[in-house]
Amino acid sequence: MRSPTALLAVACILLVVCQALGFSTGAVISKLVASSAFLLVAWRSGAMQNRYGRMIFIGLVCSWFGDMFLLGTSRQFFLAGLVSFLLAHAAYIAAFSVHGMSDRWTLTALLPVALISLFVTAWLAPFLPADMVMPVRAYTFVISLMVITAFGAKGAGATLLIPLGATLFYFSDLSVASMQFTRPAFPTYVWGLPFYYTGQLMLAISIAYVRKEE
Repeated sequence: MRSPTALLAVACILLVVCQALGFSTGAVISKLVASSAFLLVAWRSGAMQNRYGRMIFIGLVCSWFGDMFLLGTSRQFFLAGLVSFLLAHAAYIAAFSVHGMSDRWTLTALLPVALISLFVTAWLAPFLPADMVMPVRAYTFVISLMVITAFGAKGAGATLLIPLGATLFYFSDLSVASMQFTRPAFPTYVWGLPFYYTGQLMLAISIAYVRKEE
């Protein structure tokens, strides 16, 4: 398959199907293929040609490791995945800062994102083990800051792919939190995985648009 975007889409669909059918080997292969595909998209978009691209690529690499760790089922693997994705969001924040941000757009995004995150924190609170309260709160803070700075970058002339990708990533994490802690009857990965991979794909493609701006 020549297009890494098409490869990602097919692998994501297969991942959802494999998880629904309980085909663990297929799920592992599909997940690693899909995650490797967004790295290839970023590379082909010129990730090494400017600071923004390099920071986004670092974030995608951290995400790749996060995806790998979340293949495990133990609390230790989950924590390793949490740290990996926290580092990914920190890299994205750095990338958006490198691009430049609008103070007005950043402050405008602050209130709604903060309110949503407070709601999420209250929703998860009854389900969190004591040793997970602080890690989850720290993660929620960092991913919220990532979304806020993404909108700040859009206000400074960045492509719409940046806030859209960041927002999809944010909501995909809600599906992970739900599956991990609340154990819903309906498998939230059915929508969470497409959100996640679409969001990562958008951030990877945004590299090409930022290159055009320079």
